[in-house]
Amino acid sequence: MAKIEVAQVADILRQNITEPAIMRRCIEQMNKVTEAAAVADEAKPPSQKKQFVILVSDPDGEMPKTELAGWVLQIPEDASPLSVQERVNKATFDFNASRRGRKLPAETIGEAIENVPAKNFKDVELWVKTKTPVLVLTTDNKLPKA
Repeated sequence: MAKIEVAQVADILRQNITEPAIMRRCIEQMNKVTEAAAVADEAKPPSQKKQFVILVSDPDGEMPKTELAGWVLQIPEDASPLSVQERVNKATFDFNASRRGRKLPAETIGEAIENVPAKNFKDVELWVKTKTPVLVLTTDNKLPKA
């Protein structure tokens, strides 16, 4: 539904309604409704900032104990996860061949994910969810017994 200013509605009412009492009641009702909506908008708490974390199942403890960083990427459901590296390479190659890429080419995977535009990734059916690296955590995939 289109939103319209109360002042504009009041002008329209003045032009079409000859009785000032009816017009005044209409405007007062509109002001009450808009005040209630404004109070409801102010009552909402600010949205909480979120971050991405990659949680990797490691029941055998094969992952290194050091902190790792990675990126969250999305590919089509029927595509192989092993094709991600190839897709990043292709998108980066296409970007580096462009005018902007020749000025500031991406030389590493990190630079590619941060600097290559989403259009290049979309062309190879790869969507970058995090442009900055996120922390990778490992878990033994077991819940504690209570």
